[in-house]
Amino acid sequence: HRLRLRLRLRVSLLKMDEVSLNSEPVYDDEADEFEIEGDCTMTEYISQTGVIQGENPLPPAVGMEFESYEDVYYFYNCYAKEQGFGVRVSNTWYRKSKERYRGKLSCSSAGFKKKSEANRPRPETRTGCPAMIKFRLVDNKRWRIIELELEHNHLISPASGKFYKSHKSMGAGTKRLLQLDAPPEEVKKIRLFRTVIIDAEDNGNLYVDEGEFGNHVDQSNQLKLKQGDAQAIQNSFCHLQLMNPNFFYVMDINERGYLRNVFWADGRSRVAYGYFGDVVAIDTKCLTEKFEVPLVVFTGVNHHGQSVLLGCGLLAGETVESYIWLFRAWLTYMLGRPPQAIVIDQCKSLQTAIADVFPRASHCLCLANIMNKVPEKLGGLREYEAIKVVLTRAVYDSLKADEFEQVWEDMIQHHGIRDHKWLQTLYEDRKRWVPVYLKETFLAGMFPIKQSEGVTSFFEGYLDKHTPLKEFLDKYDQTLLKIHQKEALADLESRGSSSILKSRFYFELQLSKLYTNNIFKKFQSEVEGMYSCFSTRQISVDGSIITYIVKEHAEVAENRRETRDYEVMYNTSEAEVLCVCGLFNFKGYLCRHALHVLNQNGMEEIPPQNILSRWRKDIQRNYVLDHGCNGIDINNPVHRYDHLYKCVVQVVEEGRKSQDHFKFALQALDEILNNVSLAEDHPV
Repeated sequence: HRLRLRLRLRVSLLKMDEVSLNSEPVYDDEADEFEIEGDCTMTEYISQTGVIQGENPLPPAVGMEFESYEDVYYFYNCYAKEQGFGVRVSNTWYRKSKERYRGKLSCSSAGFKKKSEANRPRPETRTGCPAMIKFRLVDNKRWRIIELELEHNHLISPASGKFYKSHKSMGAGTKRLLQLDAPPEEVKKIRLFRTVIIDAEDNGNLYVDEGEFGNHVDQSNQLKLKQGDAQAIQNSFCHLQLMNPNFFYVMDINERGYLRNVFWADGRSRVAYGYFGDVVAIDTKCLTEKFEVPLVVFTGVNHHGQSVLLGCGLLAGETVESYIWLFRAWLTYMLGRPPQAIVIDQCKSLQTAIADVFPRASHCLCLANIMNKVPEKLGGLREYEAIKVVLTRAVYDSLKADEFEQVWEDMIQHHGIRDHKWLQTLYEDRKRWVPVYLKETFLAGMFPIKQSEGVTSFFEGYLDKHTPLKEFLDKYDQTLLKIHQKEALADLESRGSSSILKSRFYFELQLSKLYTNNIFKKFQSEVEGMYSCFSTRQISVDGSIITYIVKEHAEVAENRRETRDYEVMYNTSEAEVLCVCGLFNFKGYLCRHALHVLNQNGMEEIPPQNILSRWRKDIQRNYVLDHGCNGIDINNPVHRYDHLYKCVVQVVEEGRKSQDHFKFALQALDEILNNVSLAEDHPV
């Protein structure tokens, strides 16, 4: 929370400035130089939204505005003293009326001294340092920073600040703290600095002399916000935090003071991650396909097989740095517990960031997204249709790695496409997206392994390419409410109804009592599929491990079936079963081939290790973030409110589960309210 408050305060000072004028001047750079002498007594920094104590809590940023030319100098000089470098005025531009309209302040080590013909010239002390700020007078008669460079090409140290000429009058005696309860006339004596709020609506009002500056606006390192977007973000987050005290957000500000990246999540997301955080998908579709909302979504899958939200982000671009910042923010909120597997899109910068932040997780590339790119990437090839058929067969039908390798090599050689760059990249990454290589990774149904299976974005139907950011944020909480209601309805249906059985196998009845309806129906299709397994043959015995070949008249493509052999290993001592198709790790329930072997060995029940708690309907899941009651100060009204709120939310979560629970909770809350009211009349 301290991190969030600190960054939120910083954002309130450095608002999302859409305008950046950072081109070089076209005037003569040999303008007269001079130094402003004066008492640099900036002891406070007062913004529009509050007071921050300290000499200079923020570095210069594009968009900052000041009352006068001297104020800019004072501000930069205080920053320089704090960092440990000196300041000099490099240039000042005048109009014909002799009015100053533009200036440049530089590090005292900027440029180089002119060569001297003296017998004993002074040694060179300058280094050509690029650190500087440029500022100009705008139409509201204020001075605005329009360009800056914060990096130096020499060592700087705060301890050396007092030795520079520009700091000579900045002794400790000139500083005093701002007393908030001081008389108004005293407060007015404090020099005030204000950060301008620039949103897109100000673009037309910005004063720029024609020909003085270029039109280049560098937005590659900042969110591209439209009119009102900054205010919409602030309003939305404030609303969400009022509705949910556990709502969390953090903002990333670039070196120029612009909003670059944002991450947010609520308490429900963190609790859901505790239940379903084994596999996480990171959806970057909105970012890569240039949606109006550059959204990145973290999702998992719940006990009904429905997508569950684990966090959101807005990114300025598809850079490694932005992705790393977002992933670290998300991981920090999730208490540093990385998932076991992560499913992402095929993107080099994304893959690099994932490897940096989640080095121990299994990294998978979304198969559905890769196959959707086939027409775009290969459509121009002369034998495209034939290549597509072979590629599809290699990906979806290979049961062993050597099968895939053989089919791939035949395709490359037969069609002469060995030098195709995209195919080369796919082959290099094959162990992250081809199903035959991922059978050892548990993926909980989040990795499609059939052509008919696709991937749906979490906000599909609520967010399209042209949805404005303001509209998305306005509807965000209502969208989540509808999605949460679907989960609650699925809970009621799973607990209040029984599924119709389609066989006489006991393990069908067993899981119908344990699993939610949606997951049980998927498992039930495997039970029905047992009837297509017509032969089971034992091929080897190694101690307690028996290997079988199960023949199935399997569907390998639309309207096409063929007989296939599936190798199944069964450990009689541990009651463990493993099929070459890998369905258990892909989907989270046993396949028809494994079930067939269990049945042949007289096993009537599913082994305990193959019954996953993440699918069970008899587990109570309360999406309330439990901070515990340690450290509650009953004398603090904020602590009292937060703790009571969390307790009541738990009652609400229980009360929504059925009509009886709802009526009982409502009655209990009425009784509590009456008792609390009586306590006011009869204090303890």
